[in-house]
Amino acid sequence: MKYIFTFLTLFCSYALFGQDFEYLKLKQEDLNLSKAPMDSTANAVVLREFGTASVRFDDSYGHLYIDFEYHVRIKILHKNGFDHANIVIPQRVYDDKEDFIQDLKASTINFKNGQLEYTELDHKKIFKERKNKYVTLTKFTMPNLSEGSIIEYSYRMHSPYIFNFKSWEFQSDIPKLHSEFLAYIPALYNYNVTLRGAQKLTSSDAKLSKECLRINGNAIDCSKMTYIMKNIPALIEEDYMTAASNFRSAISFELSDYIQTNGVKKSFTKEWKDIDYELITDKSFGAQIKKNNLFTPILPEILKNTTDQLSKAKAIYEFIKKTIKGNDFIGIYSENTIKKALESRSGNTADINLALIAALNTAEINAEPLILSTRANGEVNSLYPVISDFNYVIAKVDIDGQTYLLDATAPLMPFGLLPLHCINGQGRVIPLKKPSYWHPVKASKKESTRYSLTATLAEDGTLKGSLVTYSMGYAAANNRKNMLAAGSIDQFVEQLDERMPKISIVKHEIVNLDSLELPLIERYEIEVPMFDNMNSDRLFFNPFFIDRVSDNPFNLNERTYPVDLGCEKETRITLSIKLPKNYELAEEPKSLNMALANAGGRYLCATELQDDMLTFNQVMQFNKPVYDPEEYLSLKEFYSRIIQLQKTDIILKKISK
Repeated sequence: MKYIFTFLTLFCSYALFGQDFEYLKLKQEDLNLSKAPMDSTANAVVLREFGTASVRFDDSYGHLYIDFEYHVRIKILHKNGFDHANIVIPQRVYDDKEDFIQDLKASTINFKNGQLEYTELDHKKIFKERKNKYVTLTKFTMPNLSEGSIIEYSYRMHSPYIFNFKSWEFQSDIPKLHSEFLAYIPALYNYNVTLRGAQKLTSSDAKLSKECLRINGNAIDCSKMTYIMKNIPALIEEDYMTAASNFRSAISFELSDYIQTNGVKKSFTKEWKDIDYELITDKSFGAQIKKNNLFTPILPEILKNTTDQLSKAKAIYEFIKKTIKGNDFIGIYSENTIKKALESRSGNTADINLALIAALNTAEINAEPLILSTRANGEVNSLYPVISDFNYVIAKVDIDGQTYLLDATAPLMPFGLLPLHCINGQGRVIPLKKPSYWHPVKASKKESTRYSLTATLAEDGTLKGSLVTYSMGYAAANNRKNMLAAGSIDQFVEQLDERMPKISIVKHEIVNLDSLELPLIERYEIEVPMFDNMNSDRLFFNPFFIDRVSDNPFNLNERTYPVDLGCEKETRITLSIKLPKNYELAEEPKSLNMALANAGGRYLCATELQDDMLTFNQVMQFNKPVYDPEEYLSLKEFYSRIIQLQKTDIILKKISK
């Protein structure tokens, strides 16, 4: 859950001190704690954490910066919690400046033989790593760890960019007993404050902090905001979720406006019309879309075999996919211009998709850029425009009343199907000549797989036959990706054979590998050793050896965030097995036909024996891309019943002669 409100400077009683706790000053309850009160299974727990952020003025360089201090104490309860002693501190890298860390200290405390033993971190074992062009990581591992160790570290960070005031995450992947954050907001500054997540603040407070900031000799008062949350459960990440940052209880600040020392008010929170103008006139965005001259000479060759708008769009889409390869950087702005991307045949996501839009427009096909936030990047703020929320751009194309969303950075995606990492709520369309607007970003196809096995159970107990797999939508894209990664079809089949030790692949054929808009068809001649002794009076046969559900992806007692599959899913399995003539069913096999509420999905399993032909059918469908937290336990039970059923054998009985 997300709460958004506008921060107003409040003037109450005077206070100018933080609520930090003393470094290495342990309490007896810290030493005695053997498990987290809110989660007895936790392998580590935050005993206390404190942070404070304030706006400062650097007299030496004449600019404002964010001064952030952080202090945390963590108890390692079990060996499985040692990973929480691997500390990573991200630092933002800006155009010409970057965050930098100072006053870092770290210690491990052990209680042995009735004595406290302190081990300080050797600063030579602190490393810096460049994650990408925008982020640097400071990394270190706490020393002298054992079960029951308490680790403690603190640091100060200087951040040169005050637009995004330091955010604070109350919740993490381990529980916390106490988390406290102080924000000193100068009276000249007005921030939009966002509180998100399912956990509620234990307390919050606002006090006046007199003359907390001086700019060119002018004293400025601040509001000292205190936010405290206690007994915070861990946010456990499970399958089928978007960015954990969407759901982790946290507070963030974004500069709305401020009053300059000369009394003039400067606004930072803009309307969409302001963002539209900035993007359309930006040399790395709007200017790139207008590069018609790049494509006018080459379009006749690209479009030589096309007859209508749709076939033209598909031809241009394939051309861009094959011509410009991704360089593994994403963004909404072109890195090197689409002209250089075409020449070098390489570019970031914006280079590729802005080139696609420019080419489509040159061919008089209505294409517009749609900016979005990927699933891993988190949700966008829909109440007011925050351009930094967006990290990806695709093409929205309208042809004959039909809308297609295209991403030419994904070479294995058919026309009109976006990669799943783009499916994240809604995006903002930025037309060149009219106001921008929101547009849903949804999967246009489901993930669909159909297995069909026709086989004979031979007298030696071996099942021999033909297995045909039909993959469509995202299932086909995933399989094509795996085949490409394997290096060749033969290597892919060899790896598949190794992953299925009970099934031997004798022959194989792959159809429509390069025809992305057609189903991917895999044909395998297989042999499965089912029985060692066919003379037994009873044969126990488990038909769930194809795409078996062995693990429940949902194991929490409660989930406070949605189950986001990204797309609808469907799997169908049909087995037709010819049995030896002297066998029949010992008992009627268990069938199952269950459905999720509100037509959310279903599971069907049925077995039939007519003459000597055993037919088995299984259908599993998820008819919604997103399920609310209230539906979580139903999904958990849905999977549990499927797993239980798939442990059940079909019993064949030899007919007495």
